[in-house]
Amino acid sequence: MVDFVKYTRSNIIRLTSVREGECKVGQTIYSYEDLDQFEGKYVVIGVEESVGPQANLGFSGAENGFSSFLSRFLNVQSNRFFSGKEVLLYGVCKLDSIDSAVDEKRKLINELDSVLISHLELIYSKGCIPILIGGGHNNAYPLMKAFSNVKGHVLNVINCDPHADYRLLEGRHSGNSFSYAKSEGVLNYYKVIGLHQSYNSEEMLSRMEVDGCDFTFFEDYIDGASCLFDDVESFINRNEDSKFGIELDLDAIKGMPSSAFTFSGISVEEARWYITRLARQQGVVYLHLPEGAPKNDREEVIVGKTLAYLVTDFIKSNTKIDKIKC
Repeated sequence: MVDFVKYTRSNIIRLTSVREGECKVGQTIYSYEDLDQFEGKYVVIGVEESVGPQANLGFSGAENGFSSFLSRFLNVQSNRFFSGKEVLLYGVCKLDSIDSAVDEKRKLINELDSVLISHLELIYSKGCIPILIGGGHNNAYPLMKAFSNVKGHVLNVINCDPHADYRLLEGRHSGNSFSYAKSEGVLNYYKVIGLHQSYNSEEMLSRMEVDGCDFTFFEDYIDGASCLFDDVESFINRNEDSKFGIELDLDAIKGMPSSAFTFSGISVEEARWYITRLARQQGVVYLHLPEGAPKNDREEVIVGKTLAYLVTDFIKSNTKIDKIKC
């Protein structure tokens, strides 16, 4: 039931608004057809599904995040700041929502995990950095698992998210990627920042403490006890030379159309700083931007342009450091 659609040059051009005197990223970016010859560093892969959030007793909408991003990203100007020539657009995994029991949805996520892991293993084996856009936060697990399979060692991860996604091992869904990865020895050090106190259970927080995970709360940002900037710097200092993944759940951004919409959260500008600062570190091996869930034209613009900013910020910042040697 999982369908993979690869992006060809003709697919990309159809989504690009070509204009005389200008050059867009859609005209310079590489496609799946170029994979064998690609010598760049960044591979964009999409996921269109909301079964993960629904299997976590959540809502639909996350299936729309990637398409919202893609139409905006391909029409970004190719210029002296960002050319697009360092990027390959790989393809998208599609998983249709199903009208069935929660247990059946959770079984279906196992199938999605397997498909994504196989594609991500190929991307990692080429020494590239996957940038995974769309779907639920369930897709963090295949990012970590595939890296461990290919590289033979574990990852550190930082996640900016109102929810820790460290729920019980009750069948796969968007709320337990990190607990599954930790239980399998795939995830080493996990730091989640900006949690919302009212939306994380005591059972989960206690279990995270036992497992050696670190976490901070958005409420501490409000009363001045800590701040986003300090949390990021703390992770960087703690991480040293280790390989790590960057997670930003769009639920963390206030007013963002997402799977768990909130009026209280970080700003788009703070999200951009978070991505930019972490992307400058030598050890980053992936970027994951899940849970964007637009449901109308206006929301598609908001989600799509925000994701395009975050991805270009990441690539521009990361290209300033030497090529990762994983």
